[in-house]
Amino acid sequence: MKKTMISTLLGATLALSSGSVFAKDDIKIAVLMYGMKAEFVQLMEQAAYNHPLVKSGEVKITMYDGRYDALVQNNQAETAIRTNHDAIIINPMDFDANIDVVDMANEAGIPVIVTNARLNTDQMTAEVVSDDVEGGYLEAKYVMEQIGCKGSVVILEGPKGGSGEIQRGQGNEKAIAECPEGAVKVLERKTANWSRAEGMTLMENWLMKHQGRISGVIGQNDEMALGAIEAIEGSGDTVDNYVIAGIDGVTDALHAVKSDKMTSILQDANGQMQGSIDVALRHVIGEQYKPASGVWQQYADKLNWNNGLSKRYDIPWTVVNKQNVDQLLEMRK
Repeated sequence: MKKTMISTLLGATLALSSGSVFAKDDIKIAVLMYGMKAEFVQLMEQAAYNHPLVKSGEVKITMYDGRYDALVQNNQAETAIRTNHDAIIINPMDFDANIDVVDMANEAGIPVIVTNARLNTDQMTAEVVSDDVEGGYLEAKYVMEQIGCKGSVVILEGPKGGSGEIQRGQGNEKAIAECPEGAVKVLERKTANWSRAEGMTLMENWLMKHQGRISGVIGQNDEMALGAIEAIEGSGDTVDNYVIAGIDGVTDALHAVKSDKMTSILQDANGQMQGSIDVALRHVIGEQYKPASGVWQQYADKLNWNNGLSKRYDIPWTVVNKQNVDQLLEMRK
């Protein structure tokens, strides 16, 4: 039976190809998120359910909470395969341990799309990500510029073994290395597991241990950077004495940028997730599938849907500043 589907997103009308696009009543996609507590992951979840074909009911999403445990995610992938999902999208907890998801999906002949975080393999069907080395570089470069490549900094790291911690750390180090040798000292670098509460506790300890010595705070995500701000303000100090940066562009971080407390490097949760769903559908349906989300128009200068079945799609970063923060906050509403 022939059908034509028309979806409207961001004011643009995107028509899917006429013909027997769906070979059955609906397509089932399993989405394996590493954990659902953080706002950024919740934004990705919202983006999944707001994909035009998910909203229309023509694509069914099963959302899995990995509970910050790579083994749980591997088990959830087994469940998705056993329950005949047509594709798997994984936001992996661990750079190495979650390779099993790719191996299992490949063995079952199911497309597997890696999103947001990375895996230490090239055997996935495709990945829709942002370059974490670049993200880590951009945030640390901002801190280096603001402190004039002089002084001491602390680094709040992501969960050990995750691609975010590894690659954002590489970007942090690259920016610091551009300063004169020995000009910037890294006093501390420890994981706060993407957690605002853990970031606050670490920062409280460092403020006591290194009184008056910390010039900059590099948070490998916004939640940890916001925790550092809470620790500074809770100590009776003022954030004006520090240069603080984070990554993600979560709502509280946008407000903190507006208040001159920090900067943030926004990664596009909507772009990563809706882009991943489109790529998954392309591999399920075939090359005749036309993307239903507005991501490909939004980043038309960076993403090329027509460039064959690409292995990787990079969603650009946005440096949040006083010039664009109001617009970003309005979009978040």
